[in-house]
Amino acid sequence: MKHETIKQFNEAQTKEYRKICRKLMQEVNDGLPEAESKIWHAHPVWFLEGNPIVGYSKLKDCVRLMFWSGADFGEEELKPGTGKFKDASIRYTDVDQIRTADLKRWLGKAKEIQWDYKNIYKRKGKLVRR
Repeated sequence: MKHETIKQFNEAQTKEYRKICRKLMQEVNDGLPEAESKIWHAHPVWFLEGNPIVGYSKLKDCVRLMFWSGADFGEEELKPGTGKFKDASIRYTDVDQIRTADLKRWLGKAKEIQWDYKNIYKRKGKLVRR
């Protein structure tokens, strides 16, 4: 069944974080119906043509939603990561913090704005825009 391993990941979380994970999974599935999803490096991740686009992870005190190319979305709520990658993320501690309109907009940008993480090893760590 599609998304079964992600559902298992979600169900393993505590009550409040489970709600957040379920909501994120639903919104990402709706916003990226063409994406492949799986547990990757122990976290739910969605891919377009083999390129990681969006995923979430349970941190000590929150659930972090991360967009691999999010630093270029021009979205104030998404905080850029550190280092040479173009990721950006937002952290949630309550399901009511998830603003569906924002998430839908970010998913739309994720389809259009992509850095080629899939081939980063072939390019010896050099990141290029898709």
